[in-house]
Amino acid sequence: MDMNPWERRQKILEVLCLRRHDTAGNLAHEFHVSRETICRDITIISCSYPVETVQGGHGGIRVAEWFHLDRRSLNSDEITFLRRLGERLDGPDREKLNRIITLFSH
Repeated sequence: MDMNPWERRQKILEVLCLRRHDTAGNLAHEFHVSRETICRDITIISCSYPVETVQGGHGGIRVAEWFHLDRRSLNSDEITFLRRLGERLDGPDREKLNRIITLFSH
């Protein structure tokens, strides 16, 4: 099945998040596109995600060590804001909000 450019870029990002590092040549082979297409895709992906290219013997394309596509988290300002909102809630609603805060604050 052929992928449109958006689908291919999303899949490349997913692959990089799993592997953490790969080369343009390997990705080009895997996605059945040219190395130049992969390089353009990486340029576009890197505008929104912490993906970079590294030159040299151990070079290639890598995603920042701290970044994981499937992880979402709240920053301290968001947690403080939600806790203030939670003060207005009671019972099950407050418990639900506290579970959400706990889930996304790690």
